[in-house]
Amino acid sequence: MMLSKSKVEKIASQSILIEDLSDDELADFCIVANQTYREGKPIVSDQDYDFVFLAALNSRQPNHPFLQELEIEHEGFSEEKVKLPERMLSTNKAYSWTDIQKWLERVAKSAEEINLLVDDIEIKGTAKLDGFAGYDDGAKLYTRGDGNKGSDISRVFERGLGVYKDAKRGLGAGEIVVKRSYFEAHLSQHFEHPRNFQASLIKEKELDHFAKKAIADKAALFVPFKELPHWLGDISALTNNFVTIVGGLESGVDFDVDGVVFEVMNAELKTHMGANRKFHRWQVAYKENKEKAQVKVLSVTAQVGRTGKITPVAELEPTQLSGATIYRATGHHYGLVKEQGLGAGSVIELTRSGLVIPKINRVIKPSETSIPNQCPSCKSELFWESDFLMCMNHENCRDQIVGKMGYFYKVLANNDGFGLATIQKFYDHGLRQVSGIYLLTQEKLMEMGFGEKTSQNLIDQLRRSRQESIEDWRFLAAFGVPRLGMGNCENLLKYYALESVFNLSVEDIANIEGFAELTSELIVSGLLLIKEEYEKLIAGGFALESTLLNSVDSQDNHPLHNKRIVFTGSMSQSRAGLTKQAKSFGIKVSSSVSAKTDYLITGENLGQSKLKAAKRNDISILTESEYLQILKNK
Repeated sequence: MMLSKSKVEKIASQSILIEDLSDDELADFCIVANQTYREGKPIVSDQDYDFVFLAALNSRQPNHPFLQELEIEHEGFSEEKVKLPERMLSTNKAYSWTDIQKWLERVAKSAEEINLLVDDIEIKGTAKLDGFAGYDDGAKLYTRGDGNKGSDISRVFERGLGVYKDAKRGLGAGEIVVKRSYFEAHLSQHFEHPRNFQASLIKEKELDHFAKKAIADKAALFVPFKELPHWLGDISALTNNFVTIVGGLESGVDFDVDGVVFEVMNAELKTHMGANRKFHRWQVAYKENKEKAQVKVLSVTAQVGRTGKITPVAELEPTQLSGATIYRATGHHYGLVKEQGLGAGSVIELTRSGLVIPKINRVIKPSETSIPNQCPSCKSELFWESDFLMCMNHENCRDQIVGKMGYFYKVLANNDGFGLATIQKFYDHGLRQVSGIYLLTQEKLMEMGFGEKTSQNLIDQLRRSRQESIEDWRFLAAFGVPRLGMGNCENLLKYYALESVFNLSVEDIANIEGFAELTSELIVSGLLLIKEEYEKLIAGGFALESTLLNSVDSQDNHPLHNKRIVFTGSMSQSRAGLTKQAKSFGIKVSSSVSAKTDYLITGENLGQSKLKAAKRNDISILTESEYLQILKNK
């Protein structure tokens, strides 16, 4: 991150306006703002962060890695991370009743796929607390970290921190919070924000007298989500009483609340819906803001991204909306500009339906449009691809090249210092590929105009990016091959080792579930273009973690392939490890027994409910050792 402290302060106070920030500067600021928020030292209000800065980043770069990845808890109290007992994800957001309806439709459709009656779907609602996320396994308390690894902060319990409602330890995920009423009465004069105070409970330093008293008064607590007041009902009840339910949950706790979380409670349905990289599909957080405004468009400017796509951006008369001043909004693509008559002098309806980006709802008064015919960066002729204007000068367009190099380090996410300003400086000194950056020396960087300390820091970060362990799918995704985002990279490398992907045919990729023929064609051609650069970088050495391979042949021939199993009881291995192993053989793992279950795998101290259900449905029952023997004898 190359933003100076003074510039961060100016951006936070909005004395430097968002439209004056480059895309990378905006992204860097959002990262800093998130980090300070997670550390309990917010530099902007939640509203400004969500409404202004994050909204602008989402508008400019909707696929930016920071928006796609789980928001990491940048604690600042321990660099040593430990693996969490279970993965802790962010929660997908819904910003209107329409968004909730769409989620419910997906839930209902998923239920039908497993023959679960819609009327039998059970939904739970709880307040979404605004605190420090943690996981309590009964022995240790962990921060959420990156969702997979976090910091051990068990010391907070050693310091006397209580559990909400005097509940027992070991209730899983929850938040460290302070009572709203207590903060206002005793702490608001000493701490700017509850997170400032909450951070003092967690960090390694000794507790101050404010924290000790709050703990003694049972005002500072760890609140397991399982212990929160909740609403429970079906889809029909939620639909008919939505406003009342939301209002009751938001006002039902004496803590800072940031919306309402709705989640499916049916175990088999949750398993079926699953999760993506960032959030569980069976869960959603509702936030709403109904404000809208009619806004005049001053101009429409063109921006070019790393892929060559030209995005129209509507520059607006400054407008107050939902407590924030809005200066611009994305026009999405030039097909919409033509269709709706979006141009200088247009009047648009602008909405902010919840804590999301400013959205052009419709063009109320069309005007004459201006469609660029040249790339704003390299002046090359532009071409239409469906509704999108594209710059095809991929090898020589400055903004595309800079964007690609910056994207590599963003996706790698194990380095600092390689923002837009740094990458542009590299470009100005003749660097056009990431591999060339890794050949730089401190002396060469100083010749480019970097200071001695900055130069050494950059060299250290380059070393870190190669030596710090990183998933092979993330490394491949960093090259920005079209249709090879992180999800597709991970899926691809479950079937083919990284070193072999450059020899794959279109048919090889298209045979993998989730890859259409057109997508496969784009991937094959894209891999060919990055092969030379990949070989240069891989030769320099990166500490890559290999994805566990699924053998297509072994799956098809395995007696348990495509079978549905359920684990119950205490196993000799972790449940997560067994599940991952099963999926590598093409086995479907559910959490509850149904008529579709093929095998119940039993461990020690098993409960009777799943056993009775298996017998009732005439399901085969295997001990753990019998099951593992079948896997072994494939």
